[in-house]
Order: sequence, then structure tokens, then C-alpha cells
Amino acid sequence: MENRSKSYPIDTVIACRKAQELHQNNEPFSSGGFDPVPTLGYIDTMNTLGLDEAGRGCVLGPLVVGGFLARNDDAEILREAGADDSKRLSHKRRVIIREALGPLGTAILREISPAEIDAGNINDLEEAAFASIILETQPDHVIIDAPCNPKGIPAFQARLAERIRRGGGQVPGFTIQPKADANFAICGAASIFAKVHRDAHIHALGEVGSGYPSDPVTRAWLKGFLERGDDLPDCVRKRWGTIENLRQQTLF
Repeated sequence: MENRSKSYPIDTVIACRKAQELHQNNEPFSSGGFDPVPTLGYIDTMNTLGLDEAGRGCVLGPLVVGGFLARNDDAEILREAGADDSKRLSHKRRVIIREALGPLGTAILREISPAEIDAGNINDLEEAAFASIILETQPDHVIIDAPCNPKGIPAFQARLAERIRRGGGQVPGFTIQPKADANFAICGAASIFAKVHRDAHIHALGEVGSGYPSDPVTRAWLKGFLERGDDLPDCVRKRWGTIENLRQQTLF
């Protein structure tokens, strides 16, 4: 299946490091089927990319994969700016910290729509988004909050490396760990950018709750469509088990 996920530049994200331009030779790169976000700044030759996602388990809204690129030695600066696992932070704090992180690196997002998730495999789509960001930014080192069980990390890394090679890129060094968004500031920064972007999508839907299947507000909102016999809107992942469970409840 062709990936058609769109990328979204962030107006507030600039890089203030005067060093070598990311794409020195100005050659085109393969983005793995995704539209690339323009790289806006300058970084040192040695750089690290943090990767994380937001919304993987939701029944509403997109899956957002976030990347944050910065110098290898900027972890302390990022931590001082507030970079952390976005789940530990309130929405207000995430927005404030995102603004503080903006001048310290370059943020890149990939958005995967509910329709794409319904039509494909969420693991495959997420891996393609990871590879796309790596091909775009060409980092020396990548830190990823593991999207799988620890036992599955070697296989996940091998698949990701193969995607990068097929895209014509050079495979970077990898650190892939559970809770990397809490343990590595640059991964926490990626988590914050992804989460704030996804939260904006959910907020725009109105009073729908968090979008997670366990949220009573979300479940009641979805159940209303089913009870009225209305079509579910495009923001809903219609193949999620939550939808079938709610549909069965409306029959009694």
C-alpha cells in the first residue's frame, strides 16, 4: 500500500546553531512515500535524532510521529528547557516547553490519518514514518522510544535499517529502549512536539474526550453516532475493536 501521510512544518521551530547545513550537497533524498518537512536550520556535523509517537492506541484522530534533531551534546540544554515524556506533563506545560525547545533544534512531524490506519497496518505505517524522518535528517545517531516489546527491538531495528538502505540512506547508530522519552531529553522533545500536534486535532473535534477507547466521554460521543444510525466521521478509526463493541451495545 502506498503511504500518503502528510508532513507538517512547525512555524515556531527554527535552529539557531550556525554550523554545517544539513544537506550540504543539496541532493534530493528519498522520503519513503511521505512529503518531507523542509529542514529550517543549521546543525553541527555530529547530531542526534529523537523519535516518538502520539496517539497509537487512540480510536480518534491521527497517529503523529515526531522527530527532534539537535547536536549530540545538547541533552542538558534540552532537559533544562523541559524536555521530558509528554505523558508526564499537562497540556499547558507541553505547549510552553515546545516553545522553549523550538530554538534548540529542528522538529519534524509525520501525520498518519485514521483512514490510512484502517486501510493498512499501524506498525508498518509507523516504521515507514520513522524511516522517512531519518532519511530526511540524516542523523549520526537515533534514539527511539521503543514501539514494541523489548524482545521485538532487534527485529524492529533490522526492519528500520533495511528501509533506510532501500531509501538510499546511511544507517545511523541506534538506541531503542522502552521509556526513552523519559530517559533521553531529545526523545522527550520529539514526544512533546508529537503530542501537542495531535492534541490540537482532538481539541478541534469539540467535546470528544481524549480520543482513547477507555475514555467514557469518547465512548459516549461515538455511541451517539451509532444509536442515531449516522455515519462515523473521518476522524474515527473505524476498524478499531472499540467501534464493534459499541455497535453491539446499541443492539440491546
